[in-house]
This record gives sequence, structure tokens and C-alpha cells, in this order.
Amino acid sequence: MKRIALWLCLFAVGMLACGISSAQTQSSTAKPAHPATHPAAHSATDPALLHPATLTAKAPEVYEVTFVTTKGPFVVKVTRAWAPLGADRFYNLVKHHFYDDMALFRVVPGFVVQFGLGPSPAVNRAWETARIKDDPVKQSNAAGTITFATAGPNTRTTQVFVNLGNNAALDGQGFAAFGQVTSGMDVIANLYSGYGDTTTNDQGNITTGGKAYLQKTYPKLDTIKTATITSPAPAPAPTHRPAPVHKPAAPQS
Repeated sequence: MKRIALWLCLFAVGMLACGISSAQTQSSTAKPAHPATHPAAHSATDPALLHPATLTAKAPEVYEVTFVTTKGPFVVKVTRAWAPLGADRFYNLVKHHFYDDMALFRVVPGFVVQFGLGPSPAVNRAWETARIKDDPVKQSNAAGTITFATAGPNTRTTQVFVNLGNNAALDGQGFAAFGQVTSGMDVIANLYSGYGDTTTNDQGNITTGGKAYLQKTYPKLDTIKTATITSPAPAPAPTHRPAPVHKPAAPQS
């Protein structure tokens, strides 16, 4: 069976379907998963992404993220109460533009769209062991929900997937949905899916090779141009007002 749910496999809708895999799983067995020396290929990378331990801001209780892809935009509404740790991690990744210029590397019609391996090998290496603990599953993996991929208990890092169908079978395996696509599911359904799960089984090379490897090996993949927190709007920068001028008191008789 294929390694998809990070070494997890599931039965879904009467057929054997693979779970959700991440590069962490393959990195422990395949040579390409061992960190290789590659230049950081993404010149616009936020330097903070090289220091995951510093990106721990608490997310708003509800926030929206707008993804602009090569096929069009889609919007995700995150509800922190569904999965607080996952919502916080996703918030920090988006806030620091982790998902910008990123390939939507796994598209399986009727099942999932998965992404979270970045264009910069250096950033990918930095996040390989930046794991967060599991959240209890409070929302089912219904069509349109977004969930972190795992490599087993307490191994979530950066990879997420959008459910394209009713994947309730994932609920019992600990996959905690943290948000819902509110617009653009037609865009997601139209993403290039011709590589199937070939890319899923090549996550080691994608992790270490980054954008250069993806463009050479899987040139037809759609990409995320930008992912931006669009609601609530970022707080405006504080403005400094001049001190008030106190006029002398009027003469009194």
C-alpha cells in the first residue's frame, strides 16, 4: 500500500484509499530524505521561517486566509476552537508567507489536495522536526475541510490537505480539521491531478530539492502564488500624534 497518511492507510467509501503522507515518514527510510546541500532557492523567504521555535503567536478565534493559485483564488475560514494548536501553527505559517510560491503537489480527485513542502530546501529542513501535539478531533473531515497531515501521533509540521470528498474515515485516525473552504472549491477541483500519487511517494526529493526539483520533475503542477490572512484585517500601525497645545487660561476678574 502507498505511504499517504504518513504511513497510515484507510478504507473510504467502500474502497481501499491511502491516507495522508508527509515527507517526515519517508525521510526515515529513503536516501533522498536526508538533508542535502542545496542553495536556498527562494529569495523572498521570510528569515523568521528558518527559526520555527520563534513563530508561536496565538491565532484569532476566527480568521480567513485567501490563497491565490495558478488556477484562481480560494478562501479558507479557520475556527480556532476546532483545533487550537493546528489553527495557531497554520496562522504563523501563513503570516510569514510559508505557503507562498508553493506547489500543490498532491491532487487526488475525490479524495484530497495536499501541500506544505516549500520552494526553499533550507526552510523545509528547518520545519522537519518542528512538530506540534495533536488536537482532539472535534470536526469531521467532510468535503471542503482543511486538516494537517501527520506521520503518526504528535507529528504535525507544515503539510495540510483539503478534503475533496467525505473522508470521515480519517476522523478515527486523529486527523483534526481546523478550517473550511468557504469559496473556490471549484478552483481546487480544477487543479492539475495528472501525477496522481507519484508525487506523494517522492516527498523526500521534493523536500530536499525544493522548487528547482519540482519544476524539473513535475512541471505541470499548479502552485500557490500567495497565501494571505485577509480577515481579521491586520492591525494598523500605531500613529504618533503631537502633544496637545495647552492655551493659557482666560483672565478672570
